[in-house]
Amino acid sequence: MERREFLELLATTPLASAVRLEAADPEWPGPRYRVVTRYAAAAVPGMPGPFPGRVVRTHSQRLPEKASAAPDPLLVREMMERGMRSLTGETTTLAAWRRFFEPQDVVAIKVNAGGHPYCVSSPVIVAEICRQLIAVGLKPPQIVVYERFFGQLADANYAPHLPEGVQIQAAERGNRAPEERSYDPLTYVEAEFFGEEDTRSNMMRLVSERVTKIVNVPNMKDHGATGVTGCLKNLAYGSFSNVARTHSQGVSHTLTAVGTFAAVEPLRSRAVLQIMDGLRAVWHGGPFAPTQKFLFFPRQIVIGTDPVAIDRLLLDVIDDKRKAEGVISIWDRSPSHLKPNDTIARDSDPNVNILIREPRHVEYAGRLGLGEWDLAKIKVEEIEV
Repeated sequence: MERREFLELLATTPLASAVRLEAADPEWPGPRYRVVTRYAAAAVPGMPGPFPGRVVRTHSQRLPEKASAAPDPLLVREMMERGMRSLTGETTTLAAWRRFFEPQDVVAIKVNAGGHPYCVSSPVIVAEICRQLIAVGLKPPQIVVYERFFGQLADANYAPHLPEGVQIQAAERGNRAPEERSYDPLTYVEAEFFGEEDTRSNMMRLVSERVTKIVNVPNMKDHGATGVTGCLKNLAYGSFSNVARTHSQGVSHTLTAVGTFAAVEPLRSRAVLQIMDGLRAVWHGGPFAPTQKFLFFPRQIVIGTDPVAIDRLLLDVIDDKRKAEGVISIWDRSPSHLKPNDTIARDSDPNVNILIREPRHVEYAGRLGLGEWDLAKIKVEEIEV
């Protein structure tokens, strides 16, 4: 059986025992993954969903270009409403949201809170998603905003922006000692990357056992290991434990790890909507944004069901900005630019990498069936608001 056929079989079959995937193709070097899940795929998995290869990008010159300025909620609402109607072809916003959600759903909103204080999933966008879900018929307690780390959610402080009753949940307080009760012992990916003792990454119980649908709200950010952190990485690395072990000492196994994690059921089937926050972005030093030094303002919101297509566009957004700044590409693999673990050098010089980046993780995810990688096959609708 060909590797791709084996992976497709994995995506559609409920597993009662572990399945070992061999990284036999030299084009995609990586460890052997053992994926365990008791969940079968939906008839139409959320990724790539009903609109593979389709992306709607709404843009507005009226959005601020200062970190201290908050976006106008009514402008954000208009951008999202027009984007959702365009994606679905529905004539009303309510009908567009009802294409994905029903009143009985329990919906998780996967934010990215790691870029505090300057680049996290906008509370304005998150609040608007909640508003639309409530209009569909969900009660606020059926909506959960989630991230892996308590501290990051506390810093982002979403609560004052959200309807009363919406829940906020994280899985652990640090990246070294995850609280096991928050993770599903029966749904996991096992792989050895660097000889580490703990070789297992478990899915959050919230994702596997409680919610029925997920809205993914990543930012537009550079990333030292993956090139960018967009839809795929926000969802995959934000829903599993023990993932930082995939990149160390200048080497990144994110090439195959990101897509492998994202493809695990039920995460793949339940992530039904991607809303990328491009109001502001980070072109170097991501995924964190402790200063404004590498901040810029695309002033856009990108909507679709295909995370690969959206992330393929993101690669160009970040790389084009880096080119405009006169620094090395996210595709650069030169040892001369590599200073492993030297975050001080990286943060002061955009021509320094601390890892060999793996932007082709997006292509690999496409090969796993999570979406469309080929730019020639991606249809982008541009909307100016």
